[in-house]
Amino acid sequence: MRIGIAFDLKPSEPLPDGAPDDLHEEFDSPDTIGAIAEALRARGHTVVELGGGQPLIEALLKQPPDFVFNFSEGRGVSRNREARVPALLEMLGIPYTGSDPLTLALSLDKDFTRRIATDAGIEIPKGFVLQPPARLYDGEFAEFPALLEANGLTLPVILKPTCEGSSKGIRDRCLIETAEAFGPMVVELWNAYQQPVLVEEFIAGDEVTVGILGNDPPEVIGMMRVVPKVKTDRFVYSLEVKRNYAALVDYECPPQLPGGVLRDLEQSALAAYEALGCRDVARLDYRIRDGVPVFIEINPLPGLNPISSDLVLIGNAMGIPHAELVQRIFRAACDRLGRTEI
Repeated sequence: MRIGIAFDLKPSEPLPDGAPDDLHEEFDSPDTIGAIAEALRARGHTVVELGGGQPLIEALLKQPPDFVFNFSEGRGVSRNREARVPALLEMLGIPYTGSDPLTLALSLDKDFTRRIATDAGIEIPKGFVLQPPARLYDGEFAEFPALLEANGLTLPVILKPTCEGSSKGIRDRCLIETAEAFGPMVVELWNAYQQPVLVEEFIAGDEVTVGILGNDPPEVIGMMRVVPKVKTDRFVYSLEVKRNYAALVDYECPPQLPGGVLRDLEQSALAAYEALGCRDVARLDYRIRDGVPVFIEINPLPGLNPISSDLVLIGNAMGIPHAELVQRIFRAACDRLGRTEI
């Protein structure tokens, strides 16, 4: 089978003036793309690297592959950017791995994800969304703290851009513990990411991420607890932590948590996977509060860096090496579509 890989590579040129330093955090390195390609070649497939954007469109029109391993995050700040490649592939009738355009668009938007999870009876943090003004905000910050009480929240809270992945915009300073810090940080995120800001209650419990593969039925392949090396009740799995994970956290897979908590985690994760319409693969993040899993977010396009991506770490710990993980994602898509992997 001739398989194309859709992806967005981290550009080598400097960041634009004024851009946040995590602008390209979601994009991948040649090593990651090479590892995915090699895993597919090991199954006897011919692999072509399609890239993303206009080069991908041109390649698809010139010589369509039999199948696409979709890994494209999309560029810009649109909440639909992860949905672009699947939408294009559906227009062209080319089968692909992973979730469809609707699921990818919904899941990138944390606000819509929360709404669907709530309708499905899944526990989520209390929170609300602050829409950015039409122009750069130049008002008084004193009006912000009252918004917390009006929406039933008390400090501490955590702030997040609503439509980003890979912890983009989630910095240590996004944990807000004083009223004075709230407004300035909201405006900083508005200006940097040009999108609404989600304000959530901060849950001080354990952070656990759950990996799921497959369809009909999907399977939880493992769970991983993120444990800070320095014990704290104010831990945030922030961008700073992810960039320096070896020095700052330990990964515990499987998590040393009570059996009942693990069963509830698995049940909640599978329910969220189904409610959001995920296919083939996803990774879900939780906090544990008083033994109850609280759903934070889902990533139906999880990173596959062979060294550092959370899903890959889960796979390795559970006896699924990187190449097999890639191959299982592809096989799940083939099975879902009733296609033989040849």
